[in-house]
Amino acid sequence: MDILNILNRLNACHSPSGEEGAAAAVIRAQAAPYVDEITTDTLGSLICHRKGCGKKVMFAAHMDSIGFVVTHIDEGGFLRFGAVGGLAAHEVLGAPVRFANGVRGVVALEGKAEAKDMKLDNLYIDVGAKDRAEAGTMVRVGDTAVYDTAAFTSGSRVFSPYLDDRIACAALLLAMERLGETDNDLYFVFTAQEEVGIRGARTAAYGIDPDYGIALDVTDSDDIPEPEHLCSALAGKGAAVKVMDSSVICHPAVVKKLEELAAAEGIPVQREVLKAGGTDAGAIHQSRAGVYTGGISIPTRYIHTPLEMADLGDVEACANLAAAFARARLD
Repeated sequence: MDILNILNRLNACHSPSGEEGAAAAVIRAQAAPYVDEITTDTLGSLICHRKGCGKKVMFAAHMDSIGFVVTHIDEGGFLRFGAVGGLAAHEVLGAPVRFANGVRGVVALEGKAEAKDMKLDNLYIDVGAKDRAEAGTMVRVGDTAVYDTAAFTSGSRVFSPYLDDRIACAALLLAMERLGETDNDLYFVFTAQEEVGIRGARTAAYGIDPDYGIALDVTDSDDIPEPEHLCSALAGKGAAVKVMDSSVICHPAVVKKLEELAAAEGIPVQREVLKAGGTDAGAIHQSRAGVYTGGISIPTRYIHTPLEMADLGDVEACANLAAAFARARLD
């Protein structure tokens, strides 16, 4: 299974939060050979079930992305927008974007605003329309747009929009391919609406009622110039075993198990503490009476920008560790 091929196919999809159907179709086709049944729940999460008689284990990687939603079309044909998930003005200025119908545009700054003071309300999308009437034939209020940038590799590093969290979706598919024999009852869940409040993981976990939960996601990489040290993981140093973030304190038994499996199988790992931000683990561990929950993360630079960056070796380590946990004998 080729990571870059999967990533490109997912990035070609228009799947911001709440519109995950296109990404789900790509993942369904890739996952089908490795599971017994695939269903979609009400919120749109894709649930891939490999039946077993052992412990019930839920893996989660979210397939939605952040995006832009049109809120107003002005007289000049320029589009004002709101955020679908976490957008920051300084990160999206100048970004090329595309709508589900193929219309393309660019995010620009209104003339009266200074770049140093800009907020999302100072930005607009220019789709090349001459006026409001022409823009109205191209897009409507409520239409969503996503980044329109291309993925590429440089050495062992991949640059792409929406590594958060399509790169972890690719890692989970790799884990399914490499799994081998196990008695565990496995649920590989590609969740919806993570970027707007880990919603899909919450309903999926309630429905599955797992014994164990493992969230696969990206995490900030603390290796940029003059970092703020809000995180602990480093790109190229292996899969990051989550200890805690602002949404979850991972169960110590799960952290220990993941580290023991990594040591036994020679998988490079590091510990992850993230001061701000969360993953599907935040919803899973609180489901029903509680779930033994952990996280495996891929250190990623420039999260939520038009081009994020991760190390392909870390992706491989993440996939191998997820597969090892799926095979493991669990108490």
